[in-house]
Amino acid sequence: MPPSHADHLRADITPSALLRQMFDAAVASAQPALCVPPHLPTTAELQGGRLVVIGAGKASAAMARAVEDHWHGPLTGLVVTRYGYAVPCQRIEIAEASHPVPDAAGLQAARRLMKLVHGLNAEDIVLCLISGGGSALLPLPLPGLSLEHEQAVNRELLTSGATISEMNTVRRHLSAIKGGRLAAACHPARVITLLLSDVPGDSPVDIASGPTVGDHTTCADAAAIVRYYGISLPAPALQILHSGAGESIKPGDRRLARAATRMVATPQMALQAAAAVATQAGITPYILGDALEGEARDVGKVLGGMALQTAHRGQPFAPPCVLLSGGETTVTVRGNGRGGRNVECLLALLAVTREHPNIHALMADTDGVDGQEEIAGACIGPDTLARARTQGLRLLDSLANNDAHGFFKALEASVVTGPTMTNVNDFRAVLITDTQV
Repeated sequence: MPPSHADHLRADITPSALLRQMFDAAVASAQPALCVPPHLPTTAELQGGRLVVIGAGKASAAMARAVEDHWHGPLTGLVVTRYGYAVPCQRIEIAEASHPVPDAAGLQAARRLMKLVHGLNAEDIVLCLISGGGSALLPLPLPGLSLEHEQAVNRELLTSGATISEMNTVRRHLSAIKGGRLAAACHPARVITLLLSDVPGDSPVDIASGPTVGDHTTCADAAAIVRYYGISLPAPALQILHSGAGESIKPGDRRLARAATRMVATPQMALQAAAAVATQAGITPYILGDALEGEARDVGKVLGGMALQTAHRGQPFAPPCVLLSGGETTVTVRGNGRGGRNVECLLALLAVTREHPNIHALMADTDGVDGQEEIAGACIGPDTLARARTQGLRLLDSLANNDAHGFFKALEASVVTGPTMTNVNDFRAVLITDTQV
């Protein structure tokens, strides 16, 4: 984002409060009540057909509520969201299931969803509400696979170090609903998919593993990813990949001819909302990128180095400023800690910046859940390491054990939001002030 003039941090706000305001603004910008209504079809588009609402993801229930609040004609539907993320709806059924490892409730919901779209005609419109988390919430294994197989695959992928795009490539080729198969099942009805992006680059095929879009990747691509990361898959899953039996629906398939996607919220939009808050507080914002990937601890080290260079030399940016970024890092779990890519990234940054008096940071997941913890992320300041020493916490030990959540929770530095009802991925803000505060 282009810089704007800023002299210093406003005296009436603390660095930690400003960081939290930026995070809250990012989350608020992606609330379905705000971003869904402008993208709804009109009653005239139905032409006498039915509107069937389906969907999956952490934000899908809130998206469904937005549809109900702004669609005054008849509709029916079913969406599945994460436990604790349900929102009361009158005409659209809300099911809850497990994330990030799927469960039987998700399997039942996926089967019912596929049954709901069976037998539609060309006058009908299927409004598909998709957000991050949909991959786990719509488990529907291919013939020859069981739910237990799909659970094992997800557990392996989550700890492998693979990127979200790579993980979803594998998932698409072991699923009977992902990789365009859901849209194919809706044929010949028209399909409009509203996407709330949680993936780097906003690629529709990677959001919830692309249930309504064509997939250019292949079983061979998925098998190569498994080999590269040394992922241990159940034998039946490997057989499907090696035989090509799990090939997904490809772009250009006639069953996808009437399927369209509309992006309603993205990480970039969220970062821009946070940048506006910074500017109002007298801080120049710089958006480094909305699609940063890589090992969380490596990204943290790089961001820490940039923060020090900015604080010490005014390069590449002059303080006071805030470095904003989004995307989705990964964690290769080697210890027995509680993981969490945002907190691991933050802990790695802290290992570089140490107790610098001008560096503060907040990193959190916009869905309110970092890894498998009901904690969004954490916040640090110049006094964080000193407080850790008084409690006998060793930063490098916590990092080696993938236990950043334990480290920050002990310091009461965790960011806890509860269910945010949205998901535009990771939020990282590194604030460099021009004077000690």
